[in-house]
Amino acid sequence: MAETTRVTDSKKVWTTLITNTKYLSGLITLDYSLKKHKSKYPLVALYTDAFPPAGHAALEARGIPKQRIEYLLPRKGKDYSADPRFYDCWSKLTPFNLTEYERVVQLDSDMLVMHNMDELMEMKLDGPEMEGKGKRVFAAGHACVCNPLKKKHYPADWVPENCAFTTQHSTPDIAQTIAPSPEVGPLAFMNGGLQVVNPSRAVYNLILAHMESDAAIDMDFADQSLLSELFRGCWVPLPYIYNALKTLRWENVHSEIWMDDKVKNVHYILAPKPWDEMDAEGKNTSSDPTHQWWVDANNERLAGEKERGVKLDGF
Repeated sequence: MAETTRVTDSKKVWTTLITNTKYLSGLITLDYSLKKHKSKYPLVALYTDAFPPAGHAALEARGIPKQRIEYLLPRKGKDYSADPRFYDCWSKLTPFNLTEYERVVQLDSDMLVMHNMDELMEMKLDGPEMEGKGKRVFAAGHACVCNPLKKKHYPADWVPENCAFTTQHSTPDIAQTIAPSPEVGPLAFMNGGLQVVNPSRAVYNLILAHMESDAAIDMDFADQSLLSELFRGCWVPLPYIYNALKTLRWENVHSEIWMDDKVKNVHYILAPKPWDEMDAEGKNTSSDPTHQWWVDANNERLAGEKERGVKLDGF
């Protein structure tokens, strides 16, 4: 992308992908939570051509900057009919190509910021001149490979014994500030929900080449599989608090390391999402306590928007 595509004066941005209105309430509440916790940096919505006019109007009404991106999809990719969300996930590789910015932290729209985490904008990563040949190409949190819902189409080696988080059960205090090394588990797999990136054309070209190779046929988790495979041993692991997968809190998953007051960013992976479990009055109907956190933040947002005269749009 050319320099002229920048939609904000900030050289460091949060970004999030949006392709439809299904995740729009998540995106708007994510933006609210970043502002509530006084981030110095804007959230830029990366939209594809499928994003409808009603979605654009909702972002514009709230002053959320937006930037068009191409929809990424490998020519010979895996069949994700068992989990169609992964078709969209390839486009989450776009931040590596946003060279009009110095630092991009990509967030999923089903996240809620609980504490300021602007330090991610300052952490040391390889510069673009390294062209992907260093050991700090990007930063991300580990994936949880426990498969607690026992999804049949997940790989057979996604079991608790292979999960990096399992290695921290006896050291929960350390888990709040230090991530397990990718080397501790045989899979060395990252979660694509949060990625800290120094955009680089050379790195992006490596990513595109790998995406268009025959390897994409076997990538069970799209962008996550690609980055974990292509940059094995060359990414910086972040402690779980920056991408706190809601399932980690569950009993018999990784409740041993989860501390509510330490979590900086909750990730509402898997269905249902918090906005799917609300009654007609906007009250939470989920038994998952983390869903109440999102509903509370969403209701705060709506109350503030009502005061400012922002039209309730139903998202």
